[in-house]
Amino acid sequence: MNLAIGIDLGGTNIKAALVDARSAKMHAALTRPTHDGEFDGDVPRFALTVREIVQAFEAQAGGKLRVGLSAPGLANPNGQCINWMPGRMHGLEKFQWAGFLDRDCRVLNDAHAALLGEVWAGAAQNTRDAFMITLGTGVGGAVWSGGRLLQGRIGRAGHLGHITVDVNAPCDRFNTPGSLESAIGNQSILRRGEGRYADTLALLGACAAGNEHAQKVWHDSVRHLAAAIASLANVLDPEVVIIGGGIATGAKSLLFNPLQQQLDVLEWRPGGNQIRVVPAELGDSAGCLGAVFNLLQNT
Repeated sequence: MNLAIGIDLGGTNIKAALVDARSAKMHAALTRPTHDGEFDGDVPRFALTVREIVQAFEAQAGGKLRVGLSAPGLANPNGQCINWMPGRMHGLEKFQWAGFLDRDCRVLNDAHAALLGEVWAGAAQNTRDAFMITLGTGVGGAVWSGGRLLQGRIGRAGHLGHITVDVNAPCDRFNTPGSLESAIGNQSILRRGEGRYADTLALLGACAAGNEHAQKVWHDSVRHLAAAIASLANVLDPEVVIIGGGIATGAKSLLFNPLQQQLDVLEWRPGGNQIRVVPAELGDSAGCLGAVFNLLQNT
């Protein structure tokens, strides 16, 4: 059996899987806390946990294995580390994983990994052109174009949450005016909801209960998302658009039904071709599988 280890290093939890590199089947999976900010000497606690996970899976597999690792931030072009991740995940920037683990290890941005997981084993299988938008505290994204992941010169490509959907609105944390993240990400819900909703799931609950104010706030958010998708489709011409993240999982039809209605109004459909918008399929497994797929594509 051709096995590899996929690690999805998040700010709260580390998700890991022992994966059959031929079939994408997960033979084992586990989750451990990240302990962001904790160190053993100069080594971040999460790195030690990753090494323990690798050793445990190798004991199970009976041999040394290759590792694919996804994490927040911009991965450097050779896939050896995360080059840029300010403000959190202390110790992650420039951390050399292959040397620390003493194994072949390929590092990738977490949103990029989630899309690659969907390409390998989920909603974007057998496609050459797709993009993914993840709706959560922020809004992430990634692009699969011509059968390859778009990473760009410094790994910035695919930050779809930081495109402008309202040029007259305030700038977001990346200095983007009126970004998609500001329009629908959970981090802006207190402002958008005028302080009435603790989070987006509370907003959605109020929508389902028939609250007119909540429905107006959510309708406006979804319209911004539809405008972004329609605009990106004009640039990227995807076979499928995947929507993932905690907000999409919680919203379900409250998101996808009005989103389709808005796209019916906003989308350019030359020759009758219509964007296919689908929910992500892999959930918490996407990052681990995508990290392994990236490893396979680069070895």
